Amino acid sequence: MNGSGVQTTTAYGTNFVSLRDEVPEAEWQARKELAACYRLMDRFGMTDMIYNHITARVPASQDRLLINLYGLLYKEITASSLVEIDLDGAVCRKPETGYGINKSGYVIHGCIHRARPDVHCIIHTHTRAGMAVAAMRCGLLPLTQTASRFHGHIAYHDFEGPAIDLAEQQRLVADLGSHNAMILRNHGLLVCGASVPQAFNLMYQLEMACRAQVDAMSAGIGQVLVPPGAVLDRAAHLYQPGTRRPYGELEWHAMLRLLEAEPGGFPSYAS
Repeated sequence: MNGSGVQTTTAYGTNFVSLRDEVPEAEWQARKELAACYRLMDRFGMTDMIYNHITARVPASQDRLLINLYGLLYKEITASSLVEIDLDGAVCRKPETGYGINKSGYVIHGCIHRARPDVHCIIHTHTRAGMAVAAMRCGLLPLTQTASRFHGHIAYHDFEGPAIDLAEQQRLVADLGSHNAMILRNHGLLVCGASVPQAFNLMYQLEMACRAQVDAMSAGIGQVLVPPGAVLDRAAHLYQPGTRRPYGELEWHAMLRLLEAEPGGFPSYAS
């Protein structure tokens, strides 16, 4: 401690020993991909200080996840700073640091990963627009082309307080069902994907849909225009993963180039 009582040791630093030679190659690549996702979430303003979480399965494992340290900003996260946990939140591998993990991370994510073996990555946010739509009785409206992809493909879960109660897990899973996007009422947004690129792309689209809805509804609910149901049904079908091309892959390579072009963006997350 210094004279002001501020922690000055390295226990809460952001320099982590590289795991490059300590984990299998497939896991290292998964770590880099997940770290890049955290950086991109920061880049597009989808963060809430040190809160929220993104998880991805450890390759070749159905019961191990990678998650962020609780205390790091998303723009500080690297491949080596990610924590390996099991579905119950027990830490399997963690950097030498005073940071731990956020219980709500595995309460929310662990049960979904357990119930949905098709899900590789889960992203949860508390963005301003996401929270605003989560507080609207109408939920997400199909007001835009971007929002139309969620027509008939989004779930809702009622607010039960901070997500630290294990009893809430079965209700989360039941409400999500087979959907890959969910609005946590009075709380925020959640998406699932068969890959990190797929999950990131879905969250980006959901966030943009929420931002557009908040802007449009500032004119008054009587002024917004909802397309006909048949049009929405067709649009929603055409936007489902695998309908036209691998979902999120083309966008992901562009997003990595965006990180590479930023000072400190690449390869710092890959360390």
